[in-house]
Amino acid sequence: MKDFEFYNPVRIFFGKEQISKIASQIPAGNNVLIIYGEGSIFKNGVYDKVKEALKGYNVTEFGGVEPNPYYETAMKAVKILKEKKIDFLLAVGGGSVIDATKFIAAAALYENGDPWKILAENDPVKSSLPFGTVLTLPATGTEMNKNSVISRKSTTEKLAFVSPYCFPRFSVLLPEAAGSLPCNQVANGVVDAFVHVIEQYLTYPVNAPIQDRFAEAILITLIEEGPKVYAEPADYDAMANLMWSATMALNGLIQCGVPGDWSVHSIGHELTALHGIDHARTLAIVLPGLWKVLREEKKQKLLQYGQRVWNITTGTEEERIDAAINKTTEFFESLGIKTRLKDYGVKQDTIDKIVTRFEERKWLALGDRGLTTPAVARKALEYQL
Repeated sequence: MKDFEFYNPVRIFFGKEQISKIASQIPAGNNVLIIYGEGSIFKNGVYDKVKEALKGYNVTEFGGVEPNPYYETAMKAVKILKEKKIDFLLAVGGGSVIDATKFIAAAALYENGDPWKILAENDPVKSSLPFGTVLTLPATGTEMNKNSVISRKSTTEKLAFVSPYCFPRFSVLLPEAAGSLPCNQVANGVVDAFVHVIEQYLTYPVNAPIQDRFAEAILITLIEEGPKVYAEPADYDAMANLMWSATMALNGLIQCGVPGDWSVHSIGHELTALHGIDHARTLAIVLPGLWKVLREEKKQKLLQYGQRVWNITTGTEEERIDAAINKTTEFFESLGIKTRLKDYGVKQDTIDKIVTRFEERKWLALGDRGLTTPAVARKALEYQL
C-alpha cells in the first residue's frame, strides 16, 4: 500500500426530511445565493423546501446551469454574487450544479486574472467562498469531494480542477427527490459511479485489500441496484443505495493508498466537449476500448475484477479477461447506454482531434503508470468506432 493522507470534512444529511437542517449549517445573517440547473427542483418540490428552510436569510437565486456546466455561465454567477455581496452559496440539484458552484466559489475570490487559469493552467485555488449542497441526482460524488469539471463553450474544452478549499461544508442527499428522474439520467448515474470506482480500482496490485474490497462492494451494489432503479426510479430503497454508492465511489475513501488512473475520464471529456455526449456515456464508450489496448498491463486487476465482481472463474486468463470486458459492456448496454462511437455519430476525424489536443497539451503519459499515450488513446477509441 502506498503512503496517503485522508481528509474529508463534509457533513452528510441523508434521507427524508433533511432539508430543514441546512439553516443550522449556514451562519445567521449571511447573504445566500441558491444555484440550480434547468428547473427540475421546481417539479420535485425541493425548491419550496429549500426556500422554507432559508426563511430569515437574504436569498438571491441563479438558475440555468447546464448539464455540463459552462465557464461562461459560471462567470455570470460570479458577477451577481459580487454585486449582491454574497457570503454563502447553496447548490441545489445534480453534480453539474455542484461542480459549477465549486468553480463559482473559487472564481469569486481568485486574484490572478482570468479564473479559467484554474482549469487551463492548473493555477492553485487559494481560497473559496463557503458553500453547501442539496443533491437530487446520484452520479458524480462531487457532493463529498474537492473535485470539479467545467466546460468552456467558446473553445469546446472540458477540464477539471481539484482544491482542498472546494469541499462542501455540508451536503443533503435526497433519494426521494431523485425518484422523479427519467430513466436515462438514472442510467447515467449508475455508469458514472461505476467508472469512478474502476478508475481507482482497476490499475495494478499494491497489496491494499481493504480498498479493493470496498471498491468491489460498491461495484457489486451498483450491479444489483442499478437495474432496479433504472426500471423504477421511485423505488426509494434502491435509489438510496444508488445515491450512497455514488457518493462513496468518489469521496476519497477507496483511493487511499492505491494508484488512480483517470485516463478514461480524460478521453471521455473530449467527447463531451466536441459532441455534447453525456459524461457517463463517454465513459461507457472509452472504458472497454482502453481495457482492450491495455489488457496485458492491467491483467492482474482485470482477472481479479472478473472473479470477484462478475464471478468469472473458468477459462484461460485471456478468455476470462474477454469475459470481464464483455460483462461490463453488457451491463452498460442493459441500462440503455450505447458503447460505440457510431451510436453517437462520431467518426475518425474526432479521434484525430482528440489525439492532436493531447499532443498539444503535452498529455503524453496519462494513467496510473503513464500508459495512456496519445497513440493508446487513438487505438482505444478506434476499437469503439
